[in-house]
Amino acid sequence: MILMAEDDADDCLLMQDAITEAGYSGQIRFVNDGQELMDHLLHRGKHANTDAPRPDLILLDLNMPRKDGREALAEIRRHPETRRLPVVVFTTSKADTDIARVYELGANSFVTKPVAFDALVNTVKSLTNYWFGIVELPYPTAITA
Repeated sequence: MILMAEDDADDCLLMQDAITEAGYSGQIRFVNDGQELMDHLLHRGKHANTDAPRPDLILLDLNMPRKDGREALAEIRRHPETRRLPVVVFTTSKADTDIARVYELGANSFVTKPVAFDALVNTVKSLTNYWFGIVELPYPTAITA
């Protein structure tokens, strides 16, 4: 399951369409900002009584309200329950300072969102192929402190 933190509703719709077009058959869920992402991951707030599955991959936008992607990434890496989850920063930024900072915070990858839909589909194909077809990830039950 992919969990995407993205505050732009249009980007969420485009991503949903791109994932379908790319042929990814897994589930994708969206949260609106870094605070909701952390609530989802740690079963807090409105996610307290849910059986939300642990994501296999987090796609994280940087510029969001309440808690931005940098703050959320730092918090993900601080928590024993979430620190080993793969996080791909998926943002419009191309700034060297953003790239350096998110790698310092523990991002697994930094990907600039393509503008054109066809390029987005190709990027999604590459991401899903890599994270779900090539790389070996620990099972969620193997993720411990």
